[in-house]
Parts: sequence; C-alpha cells; structure tokens
Amino acid sequence: QEDLEALIAEFQSLDAKKTQVIESSCPPPSPRLNCSLCAHPERDELILFGGEYFNGQKTYLYNDLYIYHIRKNSWAKLDIPNPPPRRCAHQAAVVPTAGGQLWIFGGEFASPNGEQFYHYKDLWVLHLATKTWEQIKAPGGPSGRSGHRMVACKRQLIIFGGFHESARDFIYYNDVYAFNLDSFTWSKLAPAGMGPAPRSGCQMTPTPEGNIIIYGGYSKQRIKKDVDKGTLHTDMFLLKAEGAGKEEDRWAWARLSPSGVKPTPRSGFSVATAPNNRCLLFGGVHDEEEEESLEGDFFNDIYFYDIGKNRWFPAQLKGPKSEKRKRRRGRQAEAEAAGGEELQLPPPQGPLEIVKEVVAEDGTVMTIKQVIPAAAEDKDRSGSGEEEEEEEEEEEGGALGQPVEPCPRSSAMVAVKHGVLYVYGGMFEVGDRQVTLSDLHSLDLHRMDQWKVLLEMDPKTQEWLEESESDEEEDDDVEGAEGGEEEEESSDEESEDEEGEQQHPAVQPGEAQAQYVARTEQYWLGLARGHMGPEAKDKKVLKVAHAMAKTFYEDPT
Repeated sequence: QEDLEALIAEFQSLDAKKTQVIESSCPPPSPRLNCSLCAHPERDELILFGGEYFNGQKTYLYNDLYIYHIRKNSWAKLDIPNPPPRRCAHQAAVVPTAGGQLWIFGGEFASPNGEQFYHYKDLWVLHLATKTWEQIKAPGGPSGRSGHRMVACKRQLIIFGGFHESARDFIYYNDVYAFNLDSFTWSKLAPAGMGPAPRSGCQMTPTPEGNIIIYGGYSKQRIKKDVDKGTLHTDMFLLKAEGAGKEEDRWAWARLSPSGVKPTPRSGFSVATAPNNRCLLFGGVHDEEEEESLEGDFFNDIYFYDIGKNRWFPAQLKGPKSEKRKRRRGRQAEAEAAGGEELQLPPPQGPLEIVKEVVAEDGTVMTIKQVIPAAAEDKDRSGSGEEEEEEEEEEEGGALGQPVEPCPRSSAMVAVKHGVLYVYGGMFEVGDRQVTLSDLHSLDLHRMDQWKVLLEMDPKTQEWLEESESDEEEDDDVEGAEGGEEEEESSDEESEDEEGEQQHPAVQPGEAQAQYVARTEQYWLGLARGHMGPEAKDKKVLKVAHAMAKTFYEDPT
C-alpha cells in the first residue's frame, strides 16, 4: 500500500509540472478498459477519462482526458493542470451546471504487476466551461472502492455498491451515499426495506421522478482458503425517494419484478439511458467458472428496459432497407407492444440469436452468442432458403465491407447523445489472451436500423506478452489470437452454416440443465472434438463440450 501511494505521488508530481491547458488533435486513444465515457451536456462531444491496459505482463493506468468530436468523427487530447491521479473502474457523471461539469468518484490504481491495488475515495469535478479540475474535499463520503455505480439525480450524486480488494481479502458493498451538488456535503442514506445484496458492476439508472433502478451485478464470496465463488445477480430493485425534495429525504427499497424478456445472466454489461423513458443494456460476459479456468460467453446484444411499463425486451434491428411494418406473433405480441414502432419483430423463421464457437490455434474454443437481424425482414430478399447465404454476403460486402455490428465483448464504454448510442472498446478473451478493443460504433436508437462503424480496431495497437516458460506454445497462442479479427469472421461463417444444417438435441419439457448435459454429453463431445481436433486432451474437450451444452440449454435457438 505504501509503495503504491509513493507511486501515485510520483505520478502526481509529474502532473503538477503542467501549468497550462493544451487541447491538441490526436489519433484515437490507445486501447484501454474501465475508463469512463460521458456525453457533454451542451456540446456534440463525448468525454473519455482514465482507464487501464494490460498487455499480458504489465498493467498501465491512465489519467488522460480525451474529447471525441461527434460531427467531425475526430479526437482531441485535453491536458489540464492538476488532474485526478491515474485510475480505472471509477465512476463519472455529467451535470449541466455552469456550462457543464464532469464529476468523478473513486476507482483504483494497480501496481504494474497487477498484484497490489489502491482504492480511491476522492471526489473531483471538471469544470467544462473553464477547463479546470477541482478536488472537492468533503467529509463523510464513501470508503475507497471501485466497480461502484454513480448517477446524477435531482441535484445529487447517488453512489451505490462496489468493492475493495487487498492482497489478502476483498469486500463487496451495498451501501448508498448522496452528495448534494448545492451544499457540497455527503450523507449516507439508510433506506427502509430490504435492498440488494452487496455487489459491483450493476446497472444504476435514475428515473424522471427522481428514483433509482438497480439491476444485476457481480460479487464473490470466499468459500474456503483460496477458493472464491462468483455470483451473477439478476435481481432488480427500485430505490424510491419518499421525501418531497426536502433536505431530510427519506428513501425506501422495493423489489421489482419486471415482465417481458430479461437479459440472460451476465456480468461486464454496459448501460445507458435511452430515449422514450427507457434504459438499455449492452453486451457482457457469462463465465463458466471451473476450478482450473474460466470459459467466457461474450455478448453483443441489446436489451431495453421500459421504466414506465416495468418491462424488458430484446432490441431487434430493422436493417438498412426494411420497411416499418408490424408483424404480430402470439408470444411476441408483448415485446412488440413494449417496443412500439421502434422495433421490428422477427418473422417466425428468423433466428434471434446464434451461438458461435471461435477456435484459436491452441484449440481453445470461445463460445459467443450473437444476435443477428432476421434475414427475411428485408423485402428485397427472395426466399427463406437463401437466407443464410445472403446474410453472409451482406456481412462481407454490406457497409463498404465493414462489419455490421460490434463484435461480442464485455466492459464496453457507452454513452448516448441526441438519441444515438456510442459504444467504445471493451474486451474479449481467446484462451489465456485478453484482447482490449479500441473501436467505436454508433446506433441510432430512434431508427434502430443498423450499426455504423466510426472507428475500426487497429490490430497493430495490440501487443500481448506471455509470462510462462513454454515459449513455443505461447507463440502459437499469440499468433492465433492476433489473427483474431479475420479468424473470427471465417469461424463465424462456418458455424453459421453448421448451426443452420445441424439440429442440436432439443431440451425436453421440465428437463434440468444437469439432466440435459448428462443425456446429450456424447453429442456435444463429438462436436467439441470436431472443433478441437484429435490432439486435444480429453479433459479439455469434455469441459468445452459441457460449456457448449450449457450454452445451448440456456438459449436453444
């Protein structure tokens, strides 16, 4: 801890040498995770701050401030004297006060070897009009933490949850604090009722009435020495303000039971406030935790939550040429009613989700779930027999040869400005390798037609250094992963074909997951062995087969 504080002080003394504000055009930010991305309250700009980057051996922390100019599709770097120290997994919120303010609380600093953590409990404000940073020193605030959530709500910043980790132990929080933006004072809230269990990385959304919605999140518990068990939360709560805007606001927790189609369990999802009294959830990962390793299913789907109707529904893109016509279908009439004109529901034969396996050269299979627009929605398409072929052609040649959607990922940074969703970066894994993305996509949430690629990922920015002894294996692994972009596309297409031709064993009514896996194990073993080749170890093949079976059980398409 002392070493880290000395390191932070060293960085701050370097920052202190900056004496003037310098805004300079620059290339897009280097790949990074756990930074913050916010829409400027007055200008057509997005503001990115902080973050971390891990190259396989070393962790880098940042306190850079970047501005993305939406109309120009260009980046600028803003050097401002005395910024907050380098950090990641902090929270940021913007308010329109005095030309715009960006508030930042907490986060963490990690040692270069990634084994020690320092958790911040400081509060900063960036005055956007004057381009000055100011640290706000007020007593009684939350303890140091990262992975918490913070939103601006009715002249207050509300903070919930998060975690603190040391070399020996960790703790997750479910406390709630409010910072008053008029009096600059902290208060710890004591809501009535039963609230959420401790967690980090949840969804936190303010409602127009001044209430707060909490959904999902992640926590872990120590079962015995050196064995931790992770929990993906899927419950939902409303933190209701019961005081009539008085200083001594009274708050109460209420559990929400939303209707519709909830997101599948996941962590690392991103959230934003969407038009029409909705919020949205994008991407994330579902980890299959086993004793030796983690297998991750990464997502790139979007779910909307309608605040007024207390209803979830999956987003469905209309596609660039499709007409705004409605299709009714018994069990999806609800989703259509929730989505209104904005959503184009798939026809009965249109797949909603497809499960794909991306195989790295070392035989590691990464299972990803991808939502694809129903091919038959487009009037110009001829017959359903050619759907898959046309789907592929469109992906290859469609938008000037660019991919039509962000690849599946977790921990993406998202922001909404003028009804347009911007998704920046994130990460996915192939085997032991972590790929940190720095691409930028946008989606018009009013039209819901198609993703736009504003910035493609530059593979040259991606280095990965291995730390184990067996160099030959590692080289293979790196090579396989570096070919990730192209390899992913070709594997995707192969598996799309396979998914189309091959019928996986159906889940029987009332069958539990364990029963399904046991009954169909031989089928999935054959499929996994086919992907991984004769050289792969039986134990690894079995693990992949079980992961594939569980994925299909949860979501048979």
